Amino acid sequence: MDERESGIKVLVAMSGGVDSSVAALVLRDGGYDCIGATMKLFDGESRCCSLADVNDARDVCFRLGIPHYVLNFKREFAEWVISRFVGVYLSGATPNPCIDCNRFIKFNSLLIRAKAIDYQMLATGHYARIEKSGSRYLLKKGVDPTKDQSYVLYAMTQEELSRTLFPLGGMTKEDVRAIAAAHRLINAQKKDSQDICFVPNGDYGAFIEAHMGTKTIPGDILDTADKKIGIHKGYCRYTIGQRRGLGVSAGEPLYVAAKSARNNTVTLAPDSALYSTTLTANDLNLIAADCLDRPMRVTIKTRYLQKGSPALVTQVDEHTIRADFDEPQRAVTPGQAAVFYDDDIVVGGGTIQ
Repeated sequence: MDERESGIKVLVAMSGGVDSSVAALVLRDGGYDCIGATMKLFDGESRCCSLADVNDARDVCFRLGIPHYVLNFKREFAEWVISRFVGVYLSGATPNPCIDCNRFIKFNSLLIRAKAIDYQMLATGHYARIEKSGSRYLLKKGVDPTKDQSYVLYAMTQEELSRTLFPLGGMTKEDVRAIAAAHRLINAQKKDSQDICFVPNGDYGAFIEAHMGTKTIPGDILDTADKKIGIHKGYCRYTIGQRRGLGVSAGEPLYVAAKSARNNTVTLAPDSALYSTTLTANDLNLIAADCLDRPMRVTIKTRYLQKGSPALVTQVDEHTIRADFDEPQRAVTPGQAAVFYDDDIVVGGGTIQ
């Protein structure tokens, strides 16, 4: 929790999982006037917003004595998450739809809906913290390093942070499950979802083909000398650093080092070729400051589960930063997020180019 007063109206985004359920419980017990809302995002096979998830959220709300609603965001999700997901893959990059869902759906569309029904605040079960420093809201890592979700929240604005509560930011996952079990919540031991919610089997290529209504086109697999060494099944089925499923025999392990949408090619290389010392990221969002008026020492994560690596980050223009790493980084992937930290404070982030 934070120093903001209780007694205000909060819409709690409830997925049917244990985290959002305990977030609602903590807020209710803290004196907040809560309602639970489950977002209907997708009609196909999905690991979110299924009928079972909706029923779990409704059961928890009934047990907590708070209203529960199902809100239809299928149009927004199709436009801002699924279409972007497909488009980024087709461009040759690798998207992060969880970041887009937070950016465009949870902390934009849902927050707008909350304000429209006179609920001043939005709460979720994310493991992150919001603190106010002077006139500025800061986004900080959750105290549980194994569950910290600040990476996927870097796109939040000052307005969004000022209207958001993360009740679980100071807890561990074990704390949360213990609270849920003590209150006999139906989902106390419910497993966390690991895959992208709308691609539950992990086959991104098949999902893209179904969405586009057409098969991906095979093309050449090249070595670093642009020599053809195989045939790929569609460049959007591959990601930087991938080793398995390449269908190429060589005298040493090879990995995906590059993809070209224009040429419909995938380039393989030894592991040593996957390392880089710099990156450029655009679509910049800064949280801890309005701008970086001088180069700044930070720790950067280029993937959600990374520990983070020391670097010097320089703002190139309003929308772009350049990062120079102390040590070479493996498989820096266009389309993924580069999120940079000052200790546990999220300074900002952008999309790797």
